This record gives sequence, C-alpha cells and structure tokens, in this order.
Amino acid sequence: QVQLVESGGGLVQPGGSLRLSCAASGIIFRLYTMGWYRQAPGKQRELVAGISAGGTTNYADFVERRFTISRDSAKKTVSLQMNSLKAEDTAVYYCNAKNHMGDYWGQGAQVTVSS
Repeated sequence: QVQLVESGGGLVQPGGSLRLSCAASGIIFRLYTMGWYRQAPGKQRELVAGISAGGTTNYADFVERRFTISRDSAKKTVSLQMNSLKAEDTAVYYCNAKNHMGDYWGQGAQVTVSS
C-alpha cells in the first residue's frame, strides 16, 4: 500500500518560515519524481516545486527563490523549505509521487500565513 504522509504545516506570520516533509512508503522512492502542490480555497491545485529521480528541481514562478525542495532517498522523504512566506502562500500543500508506474498523493498539510 502506497502512503505519502505530510508533516510540518501550521500557522506562521508573514515573512516567517516553515518546513514541510513527506514520508513515502510502499514505492521504490528513488524511481519517482516527487513534487509539492498546493490548493487554496476556490482555486485549482497547482505545482509548487518538483524534484526528479535524478535530483533535478523545478519551481513555479511564484516561488521566486523563496522555497527549496530536497529529497533523501535513504529516508524516503521529500521536503520543502519555505522562507519569506506571504499571505498568498496560504493553502493546503500536497505531496506527490509520480512516474510511469503510478501517481500518488498525500492527504495534505495546511499552511496558513497570517498575522
């Protein structure tokens, strides 16, 4: 059974930082492209950042170098370090694992940026 379990969400003030982590099980982690997506109320889910099996990263334009995605194949985790958070970053953040064998999602972690 594939499981992606996010942690690290919460409430933070504008300008603050949060680190999201996603622990994967039930997949051959090193073979999957991992990604973080987010969905704000009333909006479509959108890609935040991705990291390929080989370690190549890509980011949405709105990240503006504030976020960093990383993966640890030994621990089977993918993380998203988020700095300089803005109110518009408020959303549910989802972990995703994807390759030709499957496309899997975590349950989501709420991130709220508010003073």
